[in-house]
Amino acid sequence: MRVRAFWRRLGVPGLVDVHTHFMPERVLRKVWAYFDGVGPLTGMEWPISYRQDEEERLALLREFGVRAFTAMLYPHKPGMASWLNGWAAEFAGRTPDCLHTATLFPEDGVETYVREAVEAGARVFKSHVQVGGYDPADPLLDPAWGLLAESGTPVVMHCGSGPQPGKHTGPEPVARVLARHPRLRLIVAHMGMPEYADFLDLAERYAEVRLDTTMAFTDFSERLSPFPVEERSRLADLGDRVLLGTDFPNIPYPYVHQLEALERLGLGDEWLRGVCHDNGARLFGLGAAAA
Repeated sequence: MRVRAFWRRLGVPGLVDVHTHFMPERVLRKVWAYFDGVGPLTGMEWPISYRQDEEERLALLREFGVRAFTAMLYPHKPGMASWLNGWAAEFAGRTPDCLHTATLFPEDGVETYVREAVEAGARVFKSHVQVGGYDPADPLLDPAWGLLAESGTPVVMHCGSGPQPGKHTGPEPVARVLARHPRLRLIVAHMGMPEYADFLDLAERYAEVRLDTTMAFTDFSERLSPFPVEERSRLADLGDRVLLGTDFPNIPYPYVHQLEALERLGLGDEWLRGVCHDNGARLFGLGAAAA
């Protein structure tokens, strides 16, 4: 298998993928329906490559040799986050290779349920500024960001303006959050696409800011939002803070294409080892056991 051949050649025990989606079935079906209709928005069709049932998708990730992955899920309105967190806790309980994932929304009670999720073992949070339509610097979220910064819990945030800009997407709202909470372990999803350079600036300014590779550098995204060639040297310099993300199963190409897209950047095997395994393993305290 090409995926296993990729990481075996690098000499790592598998992959750590910080951006995969598992969520309640009826919610996932709505997400898939969105992508089914996204062609007119992007000018490109977005077929879901891995539209299998949950058990088949889990089996595929394990067959690929993904040692640890996430259940990225997110609310689009108040009152959803706590319910989603309950589902995610149950999913993590029956899926030991999934990093217990949680989410949040600017609403009354957010600090309480974020604290409960952390105390229940949540290891990573998902924030989707675009879908949620909220300002990440909303004062309602301030106590939650403070709690997550204090606990060292990473947050994967879709805050870039791709594939379609939102009212609160882009680097400026995120910069306001980080100014208040400079120790927040923020993982910028999709490398901040398309505002790549601006989010690289934030990573250079704040030591705990990281970026995930989700869909970046692939043929699909390069047609829509190409990564600037002149910024590749900054990718190399930030090599210990770039993490593999894929958006599995919601991708319009095979899983291996994300890996091959990273390899063709030409940043070397040491960089690839960090991105595809070592950086995530270090962040989440994973051992060195083989997949």
